[in-house]
Amino acid sequence: MMKKFVAMLLALSMVLALAGCGSSSDGGSSSDGAASSSGTADASAAEESEADAQTESEADSESQAEAEGSASEATAEDTKSEGVMTYAEYIAADVDTQVVIETYVQAKQSWWEDQATVYTQDYDGAYFLYNMTCSEEDYEKLTVGTKIKVTGYKSEWSGEVEIIDATFEIEEGSYIAEPLDVTDLLGTDELIDHQNEYVSFTGMTVEDSGDGAAFLYSWDGSGSDGDDLYFNVSLNGETYTFTVESYLCDNTTDVYAAVTNLQVGDVIDMEGFLYWYEGVNPHITSVTVQ
Repeated sequence: MMKKFVAMLLALSMVLALAGCGSSSDGGSSSDGAASSSGTADASAAEESEADAQTESEADSESQAEAEGSASEATAEDTKSEGVMTYAEYIAADVDTQVVIETYVQAKQSWWEDQATVYTQDYDGAYFLYNMTCSEEDYEKLTVGTKIKVTGYKSEWSGEVEIIDATFEIEEGSYIAEPLDVTDLLGTDELIDHQNEYVSFTGMTVEDSGDGAAFLYSWDGSGSDGDDLYFNVSLNGETYTFTVESYLCDNTTDVYAAVTNLQVGDVIDMEGFLYWYEGVNPHITSVTVQ
């Protein structure tokens, strides 16, 4: 009887021990689950960080590609066609030799009997096309910015370098030059390097052009309304003669009216084309009184 009782106690103890082991096992499973959850979160964060890095890398590559594309486009715009001179080659060419250039219309001065006179410029310098062969229909197509290929002869007249006896063809492309401020170059040898370019002058003073007048009709005052306007302006004690070319800007234009209303002593800013005649003689297209 006593043996049965002892046996029962031993069996009960074993059951309780097994129950305790089961409880410990459950607790272990709970701890393993937390570790597994933490590992999943870390992996997700790493994947997200890697994705962000990849996105940034792609964005950088795209920006670099855009920059390279813009640079390539700018280079392509500046590239001359086969057989066409660069501006440097044009400048180096002898007078009276044939030249072939690509350039862009900046202003039209006149058309008469199938001949056009046009101010043009590329990215490196400017070209004055004098009496170029041109039909009236084609003259209308020569809007500001139009790209043209010109074949003619380099010439010089009283210091003005120009292209004469020229023909042209219109090409794809467009460029409009911004005025280059050459005020500080007045009176220097460097100024002529910008001959025929679209330029600006600032802070110049209107001087007496004769008998107290701020301007003259024609170079000697013998003209009348509608003729070229000549006026003197000074900077740092030096006086220069500027012109409103009536074929380029006639008496219906704002600049023509502005010059005829100038007073000696006015301080003015100007824009125009750096024409040359026995020295600098800009053809002015805009005048503003300060």
